Amino acid sequence: MNSLINTAVKPFKATAFHNGKFVPVSEENMLGNWSVVFFYPADFTFVCPTELGDLADNYAAFQKLGVEIYAVSTDTHFTHKAWHDTSETIGKIKYPMIGDPTGAITRNFGVMIEEAGLAERGTFVIDPQGKVQIVEINAGGIGRDANELLRKVKAAQYVAAHPGEVCPAKWQEGEATLAPSLDLVGKI
Repeated sequence: MNSLINTAVKPFKATAFHNGKFVPVSEENMLGNWSVVFFYPADFTFVCPTELGDLADNYAAFQKLGVEIYAVSTDTHFTHKAWHDTSETIGKIKYPMIGDPTGAITRNFGVMIEEAGLAERGTFVIDPQGKVQIVEINAGGIGRDANELLRKVKAAQYVAAHPGEVCPAKWQEGEATLAPSLDLVGKI
């Protein structure tokens, strides 16, 4: 698999269920602000609602950072609406849920499980220029953590705003960063 880091999001057009409506969404929606594209296998499943509910519970924190979340599965936008209307956990979601029944977006991001027609648990952080800055793909049985994703988004935003600095492991907002130089080689 070729890395998507620093590559532009490929063009797409889709329909999302968002705030009680069906709305068009494309890669152009991601330009000018930070985005998280959050792929999951399917609606009405087991691990997926725990992840999407966790994102819903932390959505205000993402919004405070200027980040929009886009949940994507190979279900239709109609299925997303039905799930939203029938699940207490999914009913909390305020971010767009993109339907990708053809799998085009899922393939663009390299997370299609072809034999199943489902998406891997892929997480992509996109910068305001539409370029991928973080890629994380988990096995189907391993759920993701919105707080860890928030930490990574903050680190990506910090590095973007402070050229020449990098965030070490476990970096938290407000902690010291590093400025890579010859003087640091072998001293960390």
